[in-house]
Amino acid sequence: MSQSNDRAQTRRITANIFKGSVGNLIEWYDWYVYAAFAVYFSSEFFPAGDPTSQLLNTAAVFAVGFLMRPIGSLLLGRYADRHGRRAALTLSITIMAGGSLIIACTPGYETIGIMAPIILVVARLLQGLSLGGEYGTSATYLSEMASSGRRGFYSSFQYVTLVGGQLTALGVQIVLQQVLTDADMKTWGWRIPFVIGALGALAVLWLRRSMDESEQFSKMGSESRSNAGTIRALMKHPKAVLTVVGLTLGGTVAFYTYTTYMQKFMVNTVGLPKGVVSWINFVALLVFVVLQPLAGALSDRIGRRPLLMFFGVFGTLLTVPLFLFMENTQSPIGAFLLMMVGLIIVTGYTSINAIVKAELFPTEIRALGVGFPYGVTVAVFGGTAEFIALWCKSIGVESMFYYYVAACIAVSLIVYWRMGESSKDSYIEAELDQSNR
Repeated sequence: MSQSNDRAQTRRITANIFKGSVGNLIEWYDWYVYAAFAVYFSSEFFPAGDPTSQLLNTAAVFAVGFLMRPIGSLLLGRYADRHGRRAALTLSITIMAGGSLIIACTPGYETIGIMAPIILVVARLLQGLSLGGEYGTSATYLSEMASSGRRGFYSSFQYVTLVGGQLTALGVQIVLQQVLTDADMKTWGWRIPFVIGALGALAVLWLRRSMDESEQFSKMGSESRSNAGTIRALMKHPKAVLTVVGLTLGGTVAFYTYTTYMQKFMVNTVGLPKGVVSWINFVALLVFVVLQPLAGALSDRIGRRPLLMFFGVFGTLLTVPLFLFMENTQSPIGAFLLMMVGLIIVTGYTSINAIVKAELFPTEIRALGVGFPYGVTVAVFGGTAEFIALWCKSIGVESMFYYYVAACIAVSLIVYWRMGESSKDSYIEAELDQSNR
């Protein structure tokens, strides 16, 4: 009977992790479609000019979307801590669907003039609001739904689906590149992936309505509920808030550099064809996805801190050499291998950052505590990484960006060095132990 109950519990956990994760995938697909197809629609939304200038404009709008992420994490994080993780995740996917549909239907600059980039900015603000709430709530939900001793493994699926969203966007791009001409892609083909994203979000909305609420939230006492999701309650944990900022800073810059910006770097700096670059990114990110649960499971055995230290040390030392080598490579295989080295290093952060943050906060402010300081840090550093890189290139000092990335990782390394082992002092485990007594 016990084994039967255990199997039923495992199936329930797996089903809920899947429903939470597939929604996360669609959210990140919608977010990354913008970056993946920017090389095609930048001329559609902005006046004719130098291609780098147009990309700078689309990168600036990409960064503007990040400005809404702290607001989204604040509003939806508070909502998740007061009304439940399921309710907040359902709301976030609805907002994302609206943003994608707006971009898909907006006419170009030649048709409606300055209104085209304005509407694009509004749509990205909506998507930023959605994604800001999605990250903290999703990380919280996956961490709380996971079984004890396997939280690192299960929570790693946040980045499996996060990168899966990017892979899906790249996959759609590769398919469209095969069936449409470059001219078709620039005039109307780029709208197709945004329509796909909006439809996918509606399907996920139905799935998320049937998710179970997490045990931790369901068992939260009336006193905790009265203070749930408030900034005042969050400020009682200043060390945890600062830890989230510090451990995120280098990780978010490195992640967006090796994923989002890498595609443009290979085209504009290395000089590889767009189609080849799409395949390099697709295969590298596919391997990266496989690495996430492996590293997450490893953290359940050896702890979270060793993986963070791995990322901090090697990210600081190897970022500049990796980019300098890639500048001078003419081989697609060489570019792939160099990108893969970078992604292996970044795995030390991506695979476990969700569970580390969740373990730092009690249930009543977990979604807000995970999401808000993360959202602020990503808005300031992650969202501007691509813009800074393109700006450095436009003024002829592209290599300065490589040192900037290494310096950001070095700051986080100091935090990793000083922080304790979150799995040993986990609020999640402590609260469950207390409720089971």
